[in-house]
Amino acid sequence: MAIERNEGRGRVAVVTGGASGIGLATARVLIERGWRVVISDVNADAAHEAARAIDAQAVPVDVTDDAATRAAFADIEARVGPIEALFANAGVIQSGGRPEEAPFEEFDRVIAVNLRGVYVSCVCAGALMVERGRGGIVITGSVTASRTAPLHAYAPSKAAAVHMAACLAAEWGRAGVRVNAVSPGYVATPPILANIQSGKRDPKLLTEASALGRLVEAEEIGRSVAFLLSDDASAITGINLPVDAGWLASAHLTTYGGVRQAR
Repeated sequence: MAIERNEGRGRVAVVTGGASGIGLATARVLIERGWRVVISDVNADAAHEAARAIDAQAVPVDVTDDAATRAAFADIEARVGPIEALFANAGVIQSGGRPEEAPFEEFDRVIAVNLRGVYVSCVCAGALMVERGRGGIVITGSVTASRTAPLHAYAPSKAAAVHMAACLAAEWGRAGVRVNAVSPGYVATPPILANIQSGKRDPKLLTEASALGRLVEAEEIGRSVAFLLSDDASAITGINLPVDAGWLASAHLTTYGGVRQAR
């Protein structure tokens, strides 16, 4: 039997990059747990469509535009209510490959969204939370923040975002604002599933290195975010929570013949 939850108690949570993938899955979980969710996304049409589908509200914004982000959050506070939670999830991926062959423009775009954009959204929401003396923020990191990958802009941007969570946690803790990061492993999002279907990614390579031997579901990230934003996590701040099916714990076992099989 499902456990009835009302962790949000009608409080307002903003999800950036909320129109698809992990963002949308997390928005659904938060709504199920009693939060009033605002979906924010650079794609205005997608944001409104997603919001209609899950009974949320939409306030589109490009987080790389600090003035627009500040205005959007002020609009949310005026029309919806005080922002009690932020899932700073907006981000872009990059094509893997040799760094000497990658355009610098791609590097700049990844850093602009994944690092500066996250910082802008955290500061714009965090300033409002600090003023009230309460609030919670979760930043989307990645397992690539902790291990090497041929993603020479994306991985460093996520490592910096994870460290940013710790820095902001130390800065705002006495003001009643908690900041954490969640680091997904390989998640069964539409882009990864499309790459598997097209043959660009080998599903065995994505799953065999993890302790659980499978991909992570987007809703599993959402439940982890919901926990970190809930009162159950009231003493947790400044951490990075990997949600990776045990990939970080087990990937090195390839040098010992691979992860132990079921027995």
